[in-house]
Amino acid sequence: MRQKPTLRIPLGILALLAALGVYALAVAWASQWIERLPVLAQALVYGVLGVVWLLPLRRFLVWMETGRWG
Repeated sequence: MRQKPTLRIPLGILALLAALGVYALAVAWASQWIERLPVLAQALVYGVLGVVWLLPLRRFLVWMETGRWG
């Protein structure tokens, strides 16, 4: 249980929103090449890109709550 509030959570939320915004813009920018792929390949690429951002999320949320990366 936290004893006193820290800035990790509000700053972490802002960093998370900023990182997701940059990631979304990068995917939107890459869509000019993704759209040239066959439809099934597009679905696979967008499916992977839609899930891959979740991989670092657990560690980041743990850091926001505890201050440790694990």
